[in-house]
Amino acid sequence: MPGLRLPGGLASCPAVTPAPLSRPGLILALSLGLLPGTPARAVPDNLQIFLLIGQSNMAGRGAVELQDKTPHPRVFMLTKELAWVPAADPMHFDKPERIGTGLGKTFGTVLAEADPAATIGLVPAAFGGSALDEWTPGAPHYVNAVARAKEAIKHGRLAGILWHQGEADRAPDKVATYPVRFAKFIAHLRADLDAQDVPVIVGEIGRFCPNEGPINAAIRQLPEMVPHCALVTSEGLAGRPEQPEVVHFVTPAFRELGRRYAAAWQALQPAPVTMLNPLMLVPK
Repeated sequence: MPGLRLPGGLASCPAVTPAPLSRPGLILALSLGLLPGTPARAVPDNLQIFLLIGQSNMAGRGAVELQDKTPHPRVFMLTKELAWVPAADPMHFDKPERIGTGLGKTFGTVLAEADPAATIGLVPAAFGGSALDEWTPGAPHYVNAVARAKEAIKHGRLAGILWHQGEADRAPDKVATYPVRFAKFIAHLRADLDAQDVPVIVGEIGRFCPNEGPINAAIRQLPEMVPHCALVTSEGLAGRPEQPEVVHFVTPAFRELGRRYAAAWQALQPAPVTMLNPLMLVPK
């Protein structure tokens, strides 16, 4: 239908009715504050911040499903451009053609659900294929992680460092020195972030990986080498068939890793002081 002629010679445009959003699209739009009249969610300044570092299994390589794309209202992530947005997979940006679901979003969701007062900030900084030696102070991955973490803590405090790596260090000479090299790396990282006591959570590589035994044995030594460090097992978690070898977890296994990392972090937290724990009340 032609538009009506208005005073001044301008023509009005026919009204356009937008197509309704699907339910998944509506949920995502509401959570992100993208619908007209929906206020954008402000990022709190009291975030519990977690640095996610390592190689591809930390970056995430699982197929992304609806639940992975649906944000939790109190879990945020820091984008490549250093903006805080609701956390949704894929979170990382190391290799855009390969990124997918990882452990981070589930980790944050578990912690948020366990503490209604908590707001979680996730800082993705892993890089697929990286060896431990590529995380030494001054190396690009290390510099990037430190810079992103320092930007993040302007909105809260660093509450944990999550590390998943080892697939690139399976050679015997790398395995032999892995615990000592990792301990030095973490000591530098804690010092550079002024976070000497921040918990560190490490995870085994997939037990489906070829020649995983020696490196996983080395990873299991890390809590003995690094103070305030906890281990996450990969027992029972499936790998995704791929060539030339199976190294990545399937999507449900990534979510389970997130739950295990959350449980490990929670176990490192100090016990609450209560009358049921009277020894905590006795001065030293």
